[in-house]
Amino acid sequence: MERIAYERFALLEDTHFWFVGRRAIFFDLLDRELAGRDGLQVLEIGCGAGGMLGPLRRYGRVHGMDVDREYLGFCRRRGFTDLLCGSGHDLPFRDQSFDVIALFDTLEHIPDEHRALTEVRRVLKPGGTVFVSAPAYEWLWSNNDDIAHHQRRYTRTRMARALRQAGLVVRRTTYFNTVLLPLIVPSIFWQKLMGRLGRLPEGFNNTTVRVPRPLNWLFTRIMAGERLLLRRVSLPLGHSLIAIAGRA
Repeated sequence: MERIAYERFALLEDTHFWFVGRRAIFFDLLDRELAGRDGLQVLEIGCGAGGMLGPLRRYGRVHGMDVDREYLGFCRRRGFTDLLCGSGHDLPFRDQSFDVIALFDTLEHIPDEHRALTEVRRVLKPGGTVFVSAPAYEWLWSNNDDIAHHQRRYTRTRMARALRQAGLVVRRTTYFNTVLLPLIVPSIFWQKLMGRLGRLPEGFNNTTVRVPRPLNWLFTRIMAGERLLLRRVSLPLGHSLIAIAGRA
């Protein structure tokens, strides 16, 4: 990911509706999946600026890993110390080290997904939990994906196949950011058109667009509210997806 994107994410993750909404969804699902367990060994692969490391602490000791040593400075300035610089292709941990492994919008950045997921399985304890989120649908590819250096976008079928081929047991897949999808799709197609016409500002991505505070509040409530739906059903479409898997 380009440095400017990390800097923006670090500034926006506490207020922008996309960051706040996804965090509400992820941890509602994880709370239910882990059912009150604590004292666990937890790893976040691709921890970036560390916005998820704090919430993960409710489950136990949290280790953060990212491919870029400089970006781990964001995490250290937030007081996190269990940090390692490393590649998802070769996790610097012993076999069966972790109870929970999270890849929050990380897998799409890794060139060899099979190698990465095989490594995830290697360091996951039997009975452990893997939580993966990723952007959905190749047809939604936009300038944002280029800025973030994405390798691919996913469908539920593709994600489930990748997990199973790595030897993981898929427990659940679902889309999310569904209610706002009718607003997102036209925006993306507008971005594509403006990009082809050479009229997008340099470094443009959705998080650079100023969302008026009332709209940001409304979008946050709408997106975060999907967690209530996801307690009962898996959503059939959305801008992003989630997979929960484990090791038998």
